[in-house]
Amino acid sequence: MRNKIFVTRIIPDAGLKLLREQFDVDVWQEFLPPNREALLSRVQGAVGLLSLLSDRIDTEVMDAAGPQLRGIANFAVGFNNIDVAAAIARGIAVGNTPDVLTDATADTAVGLVIAAVRHFQSSILQVRNLQWKTWEPIGQLGHDLNGKTLGIVGMGRIGAAVARKLVGGWGMKVVYTSRSPKPEIDKEFSATRVSLEQLLSQSDVISLHTDLNEQTKHMISHREFAIMKPNAVIVNTARGGVVDQDALYSALKSKVIFAAGLDVTDPEPLPADSPLRELDNCTILPHIGSATFEARDRMAVMAAQNLIAASTGKSIPFPVR
Repeated sequence: MRNKIFVTRIIPDAGLKLLREQFDVDVWQEFLPPNREALLSRVQGAVGLLSLLSDRIDTEVMDAAGPQLRGIANFAVGFNNIDVAAAIARGIAVGNTPDVLTDATADTAVGLVIAAVRHFQSSILQVRNLQWKTWEPIGQLGHDLNGKTLGIVGMGRIGAAVARKLVGGWGMKVVYTSRSPKPEIDKEFSATRVSLEQLLSQSDVISLHTDLNEQTKHMISHREFAIMKPNAVIVNTARGGVVDQDALYSALKSKVIFAAGLDVTDPEPLPADSPLRELDNCTILPHIGSATFEARDRMAVMAAQNLIAASTGKSIPFPVR
């Protein structure tokens, strides 16, 4: 009898094929994630668990799986849904899928910048709702990007890729925040490392690329929006919790800032009664940052490779950092 792997959602065949060559693979087939009861039931007896950000993997889940659980592979770059310390204490390897999402997520961020700064959402709705009557000399006016200042909050791989695209395409100036100096970034973009407050006050476009943790939760709130320029556009492809959404709504509604583009919200999906849904100057996507065939196939393979290694006691190739 082969060892069991539980996969909490249908993932690309590129990863499932690898797992099925060695394991009895139990895949959750429903459109929505397994609820708590189903997760605790289906994980029982598994040597490996392939999870998504929507799955809370804590001590209760690990205990339900049993002592034979050897590895947890998150189908994501982030892993704040997993109690990593508890897993390590039990000798369970925890992996993720780093780096592979860089270009796909950066492309999404750039797309949101353009959509937000040029009123794509409200313009599309105008056409769809038969409200487009004539060409308007002062209708749907946005802002040019050429020569404007781009602020990258969290200058990691994705932040650098966003800067590369916007500097190369529109000649934007770059300021950024990071935990440590990045001389290679300074040289490549003629960029300047600044404080968050300086970045917010100087930037025309602000793109968020920071982890979600105790220090970064709601790091962008009422005070931060008040610092921004009236023409500022903020884009979040990191984690929804980095932005205080009540403060964001207030800033957009009262025109404290110009527009926003979100690929992530808190929670996901955005509640039906969220006032952000009503705003013409807030473009919201359903977390599609990594949604390319190439990126998702690679994520599936990496997650499978993590579980294959963990099940045999080997070091996993993509451990969480």
